[in-house]
Amino acid sequence: MGMWVGRGRKARVAYGFDDIALVPGTITVNPNEVDITWELCGRRFDLPIIAAAMDGVVGPRLAVEMGRLGGLAVLNLEGIFARYANPEMVLDRIVSASQEEATKIIQGIYGEPIKEDLIHRRISEIKKGGSAVAVSSIPQRAERFAQIAQEAGADVFVVQSTVTTARHFATEYTPVDLRQLKKQLAIPLIIGNVVTYEACLELMDCGADALLIGVGPGAACTSREVLGLGVPQVTATADSAAARDFYYKQTGRYVPIVTDGGMTTGGDVCKALASGADAVMIGSAFARSIEAPGRGYHWGMATPHQNLPRGTRIRVGIAGSLEQILFGPAFTEDGTLNLVGAIRTCMGSVGARNIRELQQTELIIAPAIKTEGKVFQQAQKLGRAR
Repeated sequence: MGMWVGRGRKARVAYGFDDIALVPGTITVNPNEVDITWELCGRRFDLPIIAAAMDGVVGPRLAVEMGRLGGLAVLNLEGIFARYANPEMVLDRIVSASQEEATKIIQGIYGEPIKEDLIHRRISEIKKGGSAVAVSSIPQRAERFAQIAQEAGADVFVVQSTVTTARHFATEYTPVDLRQLKKQLAIPLIIGNVVTYEACLELMDCGADALLIGVGPGAACTSREVLGLGVPQVTATADSAAARDFYYKQTGRYVPIVTDGGMTTGGDVCKALASGADAVMIGSAFARSIEAPGRGYHWGMATPHQNLPRGTRIRVGIAGSLEQILFGPAFTEDGTLNLVGAIRTCMGSVGARNIRELQQTELIIAPAIKTEGKVFQQAQKLGRAR
């Protein structure tokens, strides 16, 4: 499999959202009658959409609103809300910084220690709002923060880093034992990020309740530029879905996969689900909501890294309320508003009555899908995310 890229070296072709299209079905379904729910450890969510654990995206306010609307939002325990009792002043500094100063300022802000009482406070704020609470940390702090979060009443714990594997070699520190971590938790454990079939199988075998799929595709992430790492999201999702289905056949345990990053429009979300995802995790689209802490700005999770930042601050602007981004009405034609309406309409068009059927949709490699017949739109810069 693959093509020669040099003497004795092959590489296989991988595909992203712009490389494929979905083929309409032989039957169609009323969009209002499709089932877009997904399930995590017996808990059903109305929307197959998770708000990413990034400080410009998720604070307690957005997490509560996301839960009210039927989705899930993840609060970053490594972030500003767990470091500062008054995060508003800190957010002011980040959003008012010049582009040249932004990364340096963010690095300094994230040098403040994480405080256990603030973790309890933020989880309590979301719980009081009536929403499920999902929180995340990097693997190095996962064992400590998982216990704190569980005691504080969190409903889901996420272990997330640029690349997470079941086997991690290190002599300078003791790597987290993901299998043991899962045994200590009474709440669902989501692990990410991962993009390969083999790594997915090993993480599922460790007890992961769901996996985050994607390395470097996020709008504010620069891992692909800095490290050269990444697999385009359609291929990463399809490979991971194959691992999920194989693992289910072997064990009878279904481990959902969540495509994380690279989606800016409803069409991207539909393609992720059709490629095999059970749900998607989105950052930049929700950073544009009124409820997001970033006030129209968005920055990558690895931006604060002291030695090798792998993220940047970008301006995304304010598009409207979270409800409008999810459900409309849309006042732009670029697919960035009414993401749920896009999912439902797409499912109706391909004849899928639920997410599982959407995952069986025929995919075609279609590099012309973005340009065919679009000469006037291209010339006038219309119909694209902005």
